[in-house]
Amino acid sequence: MSDKVPFSFIVVIGLMLFALFFGAGNLIFPPMLGQSAGINIWSANAGFLVTGVGLPLLGVLAFVFSGKDDVQSLASRVHPVFALVFTTVLYLAIGPLFSIPRAGTVSFEIGVKPFLAEDLDHIPLFIFTIIFFSITCFFSLNPVKTINIIGKFLTPIKLTFIGILVVMAFIHPIGDFQAPTKNYKIHSFFKGFQEGYLTMDALAAFVFGIIIINAIKEKGAKTKKHIMTICAKAAGIAAIILITIYTALSYMGASSVEKLGHLDNGGTVLVKVSNYYFGAYGGILLGLMITVACLTTSVGLVASCSSFFHKLFPKVPYKILAISLCGFSAIVANIGLTQLIAISIPLLTAIYPLAIVLIFLTFFHPLFKGKTEVYQGSLLLTFIISLFDGLNTGGIHISSINSFFIRVLPMYKLGLGWIVPAIIGGLIGFSIVQVKILLNYRSSRLNK
Repeated sequence: MSDKVPFSFIVVIGLMLFALFFGAGNLIFPPMLGQSAGINIWSANAGFLVTGVGLPLLGVLAFVFSGKDDVQSLASRVHPVFALVFTTVLYLAIGPLFSIPRAGTVSFEIGVKPFLAEDLDHIPLFIFTIIFFSITCFFSLNPVKTINIIGKFLTPIKLTFIGILVVMAFIHPIGDFQAPTKNYKIHSFFKGFQEGYLTMDALAAFVFGIIIINAIKEKGAKTKKHIMTICAKAAGIAAIILITIYTALSYMGASSVEKLGHLDNGGTVLVKVSNYYFGAYGGILLGLMITVACLTTSVGLVASCSSFFHKLFPKVPYKILAISLCGFSAIVANIGLTQLIAISIPLLTAIYPLAIVLIFLTFFHPLFKGKTEVYQGSLLLTFIISLFDGLNTGGIHISSINSFFIRVLPMYKLGLGWIVPAIIGGLIGFSIVQVKILLNYRSSRLNK
């Protein structure tokens, strides 16, 4: 491939990046954020876009910049044990603990629940998840063709319908923005920033990065600089599309509160808004598209996670792992969408800062010459703070520690207290390296 990259190819890679990150599950968070933020929607949405769009795309670029083949080899720059634990937790989070079950519950919330009586929630959810994950299991045994066929036709249709929905919301708003809920009255930007964690896309970026690299290499790109240039331009295209859709969905959610009231989750918001504009037929069409889209997401995640765990435990066949993941995900999905999101928040609050710091350290890697001590110092202090952030969001408050952190750490109350410790930890690690170099120099001089 020449240095002159065809724009058409960059567009294809950009659309691929967009499709990877814009899973059907991501549709549910911006409308809910809009409902909660009310008149503070624009600052909350800006925070959401940082972690929901900016960080995932930075994560892909960091992966390309690192030149590594997989997330475990990238994380091994910290320590082999950290690499194993971090990668395992990452795949569990984007797999059977949250993302795969969420695909099933989102499908149910949007495609089935609106047509049921309120007292029939649990049994239909149980039946639906058995059917949904049985189909997932069947297709995950041969996922590539299924995802390509469904994705090629469904994604444009889904985007067209969502586009019509948000255009209607802009042209004929359901109502005026209302007062924000308690959590969004102040510091709405930082609340939106944390809500972006729920997309889990910054974690998924470590998995998607290798897909993008391979796609670019297949076209003939060889050098890291060339791959990075293509990926950066493609990331810009993906960012524009994601920002437009997320902002429109947030606006739609914010304008819906006056007439629809505050709803339980983003899936319900989408259904109610769709019914408001297009009646029952709109709800049926939306439900069918989201269900098939979620099925595609579910198949892809089961295949990715099964491949990883098969690599980790080669004696366990891929098919057994795929069946096990589907069965476990079906059980977890029966918790329900609202409860599943609530349970996921503490873990994501604890591990997301680690992913963010690892992304930035990857870019700064050449400056500190990849010294392990810098990675270890920065990530250790980050984890100590983010662990207590996770406990706080899970309702476990250790008042003495929280009081201490509030006094000494900027932005701790906002859930961003890990930023300064991450920097300090990196500087401590760098200082240790310099001391070691000095001691080695003195030792060599004495030996002479």
